[in-house]
Amino acid sequence: MPLGDSLPLSARSARAERADDMDAAPRRRSRSGRSSWERLAPLVLVAPAVLVIVVFRLWPLLLGVNFSFTGDGDRNGAAVGLDNYAELFADPLFLGALRNVVWLVLLLPIAVAIPGMLATFIYLRVPGHRFYRSVYFFPAVLSPVIVGSIFNLLLAFDGPLNGLLGLVGLGPVDWLGDSRVAMFTVVGVHIWATFGMALVVFLSGFATLDPALLDAARSDGASLPQVIRHVIVPGLSRTIQFVFVTTMIGMLTSMFGLLYVMTSGGPGGSTYLPEYYVWIQQGQMNRPAFAAAASTVLFLVMLVVGLAQVGFLRRTGKED
Repeated sequence: MPLGDSLPLSARSARAERADDMDAAPRRRSRSGRSSWERLAPLVLVAPAVLVIVVFRLWPLLLGVNFSFTGDGDRNGAAVGLDNYAELFADPLFLGALRNVVWLVLLLPIAVAIPGMLATFIYLRVPGHRFYRSVYFFPAVLSPVIVGSIFNLLLAFDGPLNGLLGLVGLGPVDWLGDSRVAMFTVVGVHIWATFGMALVVFLSGFATLDPALLDAARSDGASLPQVIRHVIVPGLSRTIQFVFVTTMIGMLTSMFGLLYVMTSGGPGGSTYLPEYYVWIQQGQMNRPAFAAAASTVLFLVMLVVGLAQVGFLRRTGKED
């Protein structure tokens, strides 16, 4: 009789269990190793991007904030506390730049609605959609210097636009020399020059929209405004949030070229924005620490405006 057969049943069961445990141990270690790697893999994959952001974004930002508490000129490098910020908010030019930021926020819905409506026309194939599809991205490939130079000619006091106004019996407008009009003129040119990028984002958002919803709305007899309000806007809520934030950031940080070419901050500082003010203090006044303080304020303004926009749009989307 084999030795194994002579063992009691309980002993044989215990030995079998030990053998199963020995066989299962490598599998558990293998599964444990795989699960550990699966937990670490996402961290390894995002580590290069996080490193780039920390080294080239967050660290320079912290250095700039720290630099804003130092002095310029005779007090170069010396700690001055909040002196730069106190001087900053006592400067009428900077306060005027902040007032212009308020105008940008108020004009932002127009800057978002224009590419949104054009994208809707293209997607719904309304009359004229082929024209929009052909020319919408052309302004985005032009540099701000070229765009500003072109509109300086078009908007000159004796230029073509005022000539057309004269033909219809309207008086000329000093588009770039009137402090009440100049800021709106530059913002309008900026919207024209940059709406192509936002339109591309909207068209990408339309690719995720369920066509069955549009077909159902049409079957129920919904008009175009009703389709836009009740189907398209809720379906593109995430896209609209993204375009709102990126458009606002672009207005605050990408209008320097147009301002420099079209108005140089004039007339009387009426077209100053924080970005242009920072360049004046750094490039012409040679006050880097003071410019760092203005840059810090600009960053905080963008952060507050962006968070407020996202919060407002999310609440609006939930209410709808």
